[in-house]
Amino acid sequence: MSPELSALTAVVTGGASGIGAAIAAKLQSMGANISVLDLNPADLPEGQLGFVCNVADDASVKAAIEGTVAAFGGVDILINNAGIGAQGTVEDNDDAEWTRVWDINVVGMVRVSRAALPHLRKSSAAAIVNTCSIAATAGLPQRALYSATKGAVLSLTQAMAADHLREGVRVNAVNPGTADTPWISRLMDSAPDPVAERAALNARQPHGRLVAADEVAGAVAYLASPLSGSTTGISIAVDGGMQALRLRPAGQ
Repeated sequence: MSPELSALTAVVTGGASGIGAAIAAKLQSMGANISVLDLNPADLPEGQLGFVCNVADDASVKAAIEGTVAAFGGVDILINNAGIGAQGTVEDNDDAEWTRVWDINVVGMVRVSRAALPHLRKSSAAAIVNTCSIAATAGLPQRALYSATKGAVLSLTQAMAADHLREGVRVNAVNPGTADTPWISRLMDSAPDPVAERAALNARQPHGRLVAADEVAGAVAYLASPLSGSTTGISIAVDGGMQALRLRPAGQ
C-alpha cells in the first residue's frame, strides 16, 4: 500500500458503481479512508464505509458528511462524482427534466461541497475533484441538457478554485470521454443495433475505444494527492484525444 494518502479521508459521491467505484478503489489503494455516498451503497469493498445519500436532498447530504466526520474525524478529499445522464436536443426535454438533471449534476455538487468545506478547511491536504465531461468542451449530438450541466460544472470548478485557494482547498476537475460505464452500456443495449452503436462510440475517440473507469480514477488520484499541491483550477481530459486531436481517418 502506498502511503501517499495515508491517514487522509476521502468522500466519493456516487462511489458504489462505475467511475465512482473505480475512484474509491484507487484512493483506498493509496492509503485513504473511504466514505462512499450513494443512493445504494451496498456490497462495498472491505474497508469502505457507505452512507445512503441523495445529492438532491440537502438533509441527506449533511447527514452523510457528518457521519463521515464522526467515523473518521474529518474530511480531506471530496470527489464530486455523482451525476446522471440525459439525452436529446433542447426540444426533447421538458422543464421538469431540466430541473431534475440540473439539480443533481450541478446543485448536487454545490450541496456536498457546502457541507464538506468547513471540514476541508481544517485539513492540511484539502482537495476537491469534480467529475465533469468531454461534453463540457466539445459539442456532442443529442446531449443538450447533459452538456449544459457539465459546462456549468467546469465553470463552477474554476470559480470554486478561486474562492477557496487561500483557504488551503484545491479544486480541479476531470473530463472523461465516453467511458465504459453501466449508463453507457444501457444506452448501447437500447440502440437499434447495439454492436454498431458500440463501434461508433469507439471510433469517435481517437484512440479507438471507450475510456476505462480505472483511467479516470488515475487522473482523479493525481489531482487529489497532496503531491499535486500546486495544481488547482484545471481540468484534465481523459478522452483518448477526443478534445485535442484531429487525426486523419485510419488508413489514410
